[in-house]
Amino acid sequence: MPEQVIELTAVRREYPAEPPVRALDDVSLGVARGDYLAIVGPSGSGKSTLLNVLGLLDRPSSGSYRLDGIETTALRDGARTRLRGDRIGFVFQSFHLLAHRSVVENVMLAEIYGGHPRKGRRERALAALDRVGLGHRVNFLPDRLSGGERQRAAMARALMGGPSLLLCDEPTGNLDSRNTEAVLDLFDELREQGLTIVVITHEREVSTRAGRRVRITDGVLVEEA
Repeated sequence: MPEQVIELTAVRREYPAEPPVRALDDVSLGVARGDYLAIVGPSGSGKSTLLNVLGLLDRPSSGSYRLDGIETTALRDGARTRLRGDRIGFVFQSFHLLAHRSVVENVMLAEIYGGHPRKGRRERALAALDRVGLGHRVNFLPDRLSGGERQRAAMARALMGGPSLLLCDEPTGNLDSRNTEAVLDLFDELREQGLTIVVITHEREVSTRAGRRVRITDGVLVEEA
């Protein structure tokens, strides 16, 4: 069996209400190292809740979540934060780049809170930018980049720590079709390099590029052919 990066077993997430709202309903999911998985579903289906659980931003009400073989549900907040910083790179619909910082400086910021050594930080950021094909824009400010280039910069920042998992939330939501295609090509390249990618999306063009697709509806997860 391939090594599992994500192992969810019978995960539930309930929010207090009368009656309680069950956002995730006995969700089980395995994602092997090197998988490229798309999670699709309508608004209100539980996608955001699942993203928060996978990203260690929220805890399940019950069930098990093992990330790289580590059971996360019983970890204290500090340990969860360290594990998240070491193992997960996040890419969002909004690029979250600081307007007054150059591209390379934005990427370097990924290590500020992770306890990584300062020595070699710029070199690591330049290597990450080369990896996403943005080595020719390192000293530009974000407002001089296209939308696709800004998303590539955000992806370089997410790759800085050498994560086990790239977790993407509607990563092409702010892009036109040409830039969407460029970002999807980059996902293909990263997957070929062995990175594990999970993309949460409502766009069919994005989900069909993934190697696997699961659908969530009313908190229930089903694998699609």
